[in-house]
Amino acid sequence: MTAPRVSVVMVSWYTGPSLSESVAAVLAAPGIAEFVLVNHGNPSEVSAELRALAEAHDKLVLIETNANLGFARGCNIGADRATGDYLFFLNPDAIPQPGTTRRLVATGEALDRPFLVGALIAGEDGVEQRGARRGELNHWSAFVGFLGLQRFKPVFGEAFRDIHREHEPLPETAEAVPVTSGAAMLMRRDDFNALGGFDERYFLHVEDIDLCRRVREAGGEVMFEPRARVLHYGSTSEASRLRVEWSKARGLVHYFWKFYPRPLGRLTTILLTPLIVGGVMARAVLLSLFRR
Repeated sequence: MTAPRVSVVMVSWYTGPSLSESVAAVLAAPGIAEFVLVNHGNPSEVSAELRALAEAHDKLVLIETNANLGFARGCNIGADRATGDYLFFLNPDAIPQPGTTRRLVATGEALDRPFLVGALIAGEDGVEQRGARRGELNHWSAFVGFLGLQRFKPVFGEAFRDIHREHEPLPETAEAVPVTSGAAMLMRRDDFNALGGFDERYFLHVEDIDLCRRVREAGGEVMFEPRARVLHYGSTSEASRLRVEWSKARGLVHYFWKFYPRPLGRLTTILLTPLIVGGVMARAVLLSLFRR
């Protein structure tokens, strides 16, 4: 039986110094047959280096869009060009550790289709980062999260469980979750295409939550695989924190508008929007001040 071919799809826009390390790691990683890199824009010297690498490595396919078209659209562009049986979406500031790709594929092969498998994402300190295993995003979980009501879980129970699960004990094997992270996720290419790919109305953030939901609504499974590990530097892009968080806020509002179309859902989204925008942007300001 022929081993399945895996295509890594990566989207880069002024990623910073971690891009070179990430590209080198993917090119050197066994189990990756093709590497599709969508260059939305990088400094001229970085773009020149990428072109030279594409000429030197047959498995590196460089697509230059000459504009920042957003993460979702960039991933779709890369997926359209990819030829592998699997698509491994990987952030340009992420470094897959040895065996990661094979583990993701092996876990996926045992699941009902369509499936999506996400890796454990850790920082340089080895600590699991936020986002790789999350609960269901709905109006209530967003309300709990933005107001910090998860602190009341010991008193009121599961209804106040934190949507982010990185503080919970790490499972030893793959675990079903409602949401995993687009920073390092794998699924079959034909399933991705059948679901319509990423929703391009998201510019940056929330598109992964949307895709995970559509996988589950199609009768498939979303899994978090702690044995597949990815080093993630995070926040290396030159994009301003305010711009990134504004994209996240818009994405959250679009998500609720899309998946809760009934009158009560629409009304709840309208009422929740000021909290979403205010909470996300306040966090952006605090993070910016903290870094300074």
